Amino acid sequence: MSTPSLAALPIRRLTHRDLIACADLSEDRGWPREEHKWGLLLTAGKGYGIDDPDGGLVSACVVTEYGPRDRPALGAIGMVLVAGRHARQGVGRRLMRHIVSVMGTTPLTLHATPNGRPLYEELGFKTTGRAEMMVGRFAPDGPQPLVPTRAATAEDLTTILRLDEDAFGTDRTPMIARLPAFADQVRVAEDGGRIIGYAAAWPNMDTHVVGPLIARDTETAKSLLASLAEHTDRPLRTDIDVRHEELLAWLKGRGMASVAFNTVMTYGITELPGDWTRRFAPLTVAAG
Repeated sequence: MSTPSLAALPIRRLTHRDLIACADLSEDRGWPREEHKWGLLLTAGKGYGIDDPDGGLVSACVVTEYGPRDRPALGAIGMVLVAGRHARQGVGRRLMRHIVSVMGTTPLTLHATPNGRPLYEELGFKTTGRAEMMVGRFAPDGPQPLVPTRAATAEDLTTILRLDEDAFGTDRTPMIARLPAFADQVRVAEDGGRIIGYAAAWPNMDTHVVGPLIARDTETAKSLLASLAEHTDRPLRTDIDVRHEELLAWLKGRGMASVAFNTVMTYGITELPGDWTRRFAPLTVAAG
């Protein structure tokens, strides 16, 4: 029996049961397996993939929807992967066209690598920003930020969700409500007993990824980053909006290095909703 062509293989919804196959696909492309992150994305978002008749996945990606369940305000696309043996055969283009089609009129966003950007531009995505990936061991040096921070509690969740929606521009409850179980740390910054920022640090291979990072101003963001670093012995990794030049310079002065840039792209909208001045880092570039 002949093997069906790639174009004939159906695209299906992925579930948490596909986590190992997704991690295998990451590894196939030279990425870390990131099973912890895949688990969150497949639970809080919607996975799409193509099964390989020989086993495993030909391709996969995840879309995380934000806003009302029946009428999402934004869809974030991430983890777009094609197995190496099927690369450069139009599989990624076919999967992305499918996502754009099933999402209908819902605006979309993604973080594009230099390799992926030409495909997304071909599909109509426009560049709206950039994020700089910072990695390293945070080394406190000089005067420390003075905004008080503390570990978040269950009682803080309602306030965190309200703060996040205000900065992000749409409701992210299904994702943010999972942070206490997903992250090793969730901390809040306060001013006079009022929460003015929050951040999480979650495990990813040998690092702690800082994100989301939502703060009233740069000093608050610095305080949250410093407090997260103080409570881990792992190197930190985070993706900072390049417009936050002061924060980036501060991180570079404390031992962290720039390792990559991603292009923030949108489809159906000219810019992301919310207030970028308070949105310093995404939870992950795969989910915004």
